[in-house]
Amino acid sequence: MSDQVAAAPIPLREPSATPDLRRAWGDRRALRSAILTAGAWVVAVIAAVPLFSVLYMLIVQGGSRLSLDLFTELPPAGFELGGGFGNAIVGTLLMVAIAAVISIPIGILAATYLAELSPDNPLATAARFLAKVLTGFPSILAGVFAYGAVVLVTGGFSAFAGGIALSILMLPTVMLTAEDAIRAVPAKMREAAIGMGATRTQMVWMVLLPTALPGILTGVMLAVARAAGETAPLLLTALFSNYWLASHGHIDLKQPTASLAVLIYNFAGMPFQNQVELAWAAALVLVLLVLIANLAGQSLSRKQIRE
Repeated sequence: MSDQVAAAPIPLREPSATPDLRRAWGDRRALRSAILTAGAWVVAVIAAVPLFSVLYMLIVQGGSRLSLDLFTELPPAGFELGGGFGNAIVGTLLMVAIAAVISIPIGILAATYLAELSPDNPLATAARFLAKVLTGFPSILAGVFAYGAVVLVTGGFSAFAGGIALSILMLPTVMLTAEDAIRAVPAKMREAAIGMGATRTQMVWMVLLPTALPGILTGVMLAVARAAGETAPLLLTALFSNYWLASHGHIDLKQPTASLAVLIYNFAGMPFQNQVELAWAAALVLVLLVLIANLAGQSLSRKQIRE
């Protein structure tokens, strides 16, 4: 009897039913989530409409005038046809390069001081506050400062004065974004470098800055994009020129210099169809230059992260 009971099969437990994970649309939280998601998409589409409208107009209006002559010829006079803005492209690149050479080293050194050396120092607090104020600084005031400090002192408009005005606008963006990037470096990397016998200078130069480089490059690209599109500071410092910067085989930085932003400002208000079309083409080229700079910065950032 006991053997028969022992040999009796044990009934298997029926598997529990799989829970229904499908979203219940009648649930209040699911409904609220769907409404907020749809609202976010609507707002995103509304915000994208002006951007894509501008891009469409630039491509249609400016793309029709794109040709090799635009990059090799000088701006035309009022009643002339054709022409280009090669000197304005060179002038824009040159003044942005001058601004970058001035603002990037100063901004990174200041960010290192703020984030690593003396983050709670009263001087650091004041510098951080002033940098945040400068991010909303009207660009024309930077031109006024450069006009009084450089143009009046040197006695003329120049590419160097324009570069200084643009560097004032680039500096706070570079400094604040670099500070955030340096602060984001994990503390264990600092401690590991110090534990291996590195000095603080070696730790900053060989560990901290290379690790924070992707964030620093992002800030630099944002600053370059802002500087490339500024017009008001250049009207007071570099003015404009219908000629190339090269003089007697070398580039002269002490003379009025053309830029794409000022050319667009000048040509867009002219009553001549040729100049208006050149303004559209110059705007398209300026957007493409900024886009190329941003893509290059993103590429370098990804390369640094992989390494």
